[in-house]
Amino acid sequence: MEFSAKIVNLSDKEVSGQAQLQLLNASTMNPVDGWFKNVNSVQKFTAAAGQSTPVNFSIEIPNNFNDAIVYRIVAKASLTPSLSTSGDGEVSDGEEAAIPVVTNRMLVTESMPLPMRGDGTKDFNFEKLLHSSSPGGGREEAKTLTNYGLTVEYTTNPAWYAVQALPYLMEYPYECAEQTFNRFYANALAQKIVNSSPKIKAVFEKWASPPAPLPGGERGEVDTAALMSNLQKNEELKSVLLQETPWVLEAQSEAQQKKNIALLFDAAKMSLQLQSSLDKLQGMQSSNGGFVWFKGGPDNRYMTQYIVAGIGHLKKLGAYPAEQPAYRAGRQIQLKSILDLAIPYLDKMLKKDYDDLIKNKIKLNQDNLSAIAIQYLYMHSFFPEYPIAKETQTAFNYYREQSKKYWLSQSKYMQGMIALSLYRTNETTTAKGIIKSLKENSINNEELGMYWKEWDNHGYWWYQSPIESQALMIEAFSEIDKNSKTIGDLKTWLLKNKQTTNWKTTKATADACYALLLNDTNWLAAERNVTIKLGSATINSKDEDQEVGTGYFKRRIDGDKVNPEMGNIKVTVSSPINQSTNQPINQLTDQPINDLPTWGSVYWQYFENLDKITFSETPLKLSKKLFIEKNTDNGPVLIPVNNGDKLHVGDKIKVRIELRVDRDMEYVHMKDMRASCMEPTNVISQYKYQGGLGYYETTKDVSTNFFFGYLNKGTYVFEYPMFVTHAGDFSNGITTIQCMYAPEFTAHSEGVRVSVSAD
Repeated sequence: MEFSAKIVNLSDKEVSGQAQLQLLNASTMNPVDGWFKNVNSVQKFTAAAGQSTPVNFSIEIPNNFNDAIVYRIVAKASLTPSLSTSGDGEVSDGEEAAIPVVTNRMLVTESMPLPMRGDGTKDFNFEKLLHSSSPGGGREEAKTLTNYGLTVEYTTNPAWYAVQALPYLMEYPYECAEQTFNRFYANALAQKIVNSSPKIKAVFEKWASPPAPLPGGERGEVDTAALMSNLQKNEELKSVLLQETPWVLEAQSEAQQKKNIALLFDAAKMSLQLQSSLDKLQGMQSSNGGFVWFKGGPDNRYMTQYIVAGIGHLKKLGAYPAEQPAYRAGRQIQLKSILDLAIPYLDKMLKKDYDDLIKNKIKLNQDNLSAIAIQYLYMHSFFPEYPIAKETQTAFNYYREQSKKYWLSQSKYMQGMIALSLYRTNETTTAKGIIKSLKENSINNEELGMYWKEWDNHGYWWYQSPIESQALMIEAFSEIDKNSKTIGDLKTWLLKNKQTTNWKTTKATADACYALLLNDTNWLAAERNVTIKLGSATINSKDEDQEVGTGYFKRRIDGDKVNPEMGNIKVTVSSPINQSTNQPINQLTDQPINDLPTWGSVYWQYFENLDKITFSETPLKLSKKLFIEKNTDNGPVLIPVNNGDKLHVGDKIKVRIELRVDRDMEYVHMKDMRASCMEPTNVISQYKYQGGLGYYETTKDVSTNFFFGYLNKGTYVFEYPMFVTHAGDFSNGITTIQCMYAPEFTAHSEGVRVSVSAD
């Protein structure tokens, strides 16, 4: 590409000089000019008095460069002594900034869970890795595949995964009501963990402790600015990297990873973020009590019930920060004020449902039970201190009786909600009957644990999500059945679905964290000896830096050392033996361990070209095209851009995205990447309406994002303009779309390249 800059002569005489471009790695500040073939890094220039002149530097972006860079441009010019501000007759100026390098390849993560029950040895086959080949190994599909790394993690306490997932809720970049609430939710859970587990708090404090004493005996001061990398100093850049190239910010060492997690559990920071998130959440509540998905949109009943139920989760866990104040417009705002508005709003919505049945002369003795009404019953069961509004009592009684009568026709997720709502309102017989039915229809597997067949063939509505459904089952069985083995089997399945450090969505992550923390606050469980063999490589827990109490450890193997044979995995778990009873014991309590489960995972990460990554067929189909917009005597004309066509700096480009949906969907996210040589003109985020479709559009540094609260079946066309700003050869990226509550429903457009001429 042609890296361009503009030099402005502010004097009243013509000046001549030289401009130099320097490129540095943003993480290390080491020069990378050679990598980028910045060989002609010095350019001569002449600028007339009061005028500007451009300079261009030809560079090439290296393959698999996974860091941000700092560019530094310095211009020097000679002046007559009368114009010079120094004695040597030279003036200079410069510019420096950090920018991300966004690859045309995608990081793919394949995972292999390693579940164990009690002591013993088990073999695992990582099929994807076993059947892979090194680049150039003869298989066509392997020629563009490049290993990035293999990560092994293991812990004796599966609830630790919930702690690891909480920072993900904090870092998710979009400002919708759900994710704003989940930031608040993560902070509240973090406070609960710290306050209920002093030993864990001590571990976090140890991670965040200052450096060891200096040789003279004095303790060194922590210069936080000096310890920060250029990526950390540039918050906007960090946001870009998190969204587009998240592997760039992966911790460089285990110690750094600990510090990153410990930041979430810093008491002062938690208190500030708790208030900030609550303040933002309050700002997204309409005057009628309902929450909007994005600012500017209509109030959303489902989202309101989800948030209120989430507050109920915090209350159930004892993490309800009722006394945590936030400040807005000079007055205190507490969770109670949110509930005081939201619950009456939801009461009115339930009454409206019932009134509509009467108005439309629907037979009241038939099955009129809806998922949104069931969610209301479940939500309200957390708050018996809020009596049902008098005008809503008839509707409430009707739907409660409907739930007792027609629960069997509902999904398993809804059955669990019905059981909990009835059990909490003293209808224990029906609630226990539902739990008995759920248990009889479940599938039990030694490795997978306990789950339901519907999870494998679930739909795309919010009430058909498998992670959230399983989390709800853990809650229902914990409260009604109270069988510890059953609860352990349910948690086993949930952990089998864990992907790297998070579940597939913020909503799934929040519900999973709630389920894993439910009835399980004893973090310091038994430490056990674990040996993991990956082909000829051996990892022993004794040799790893294990977390205090949790036994969690993690080992990363660099990509150049990964080979297919590592797909043959053998795990051995052993416990200390009580010499008198010859039984495994808990090292902390000296009590028998019995069949205590342990968990682990192997993650294989590799880079692959965008057009080599395949997805299964989904109800979503995308097509993306570029057009050059030219003005003619008859008005603007769009000229299609085909592969091989030359664009020019200054061209106006129109992006056209065609979206086809073969069924109705809720909560869909579409992301359109763009070539780094183009700049959009739509930069203000706002809620829009088009052809009866309402959506939120937001422009980021490397992509434009569209959020659809509800997407009807049909065909839609989206267009937005951009201008070409740099010459060179670029990847235009792809457009992806995903149902946020059923992530397997995803699709993407094909990747194309664009060529831009400087002429």
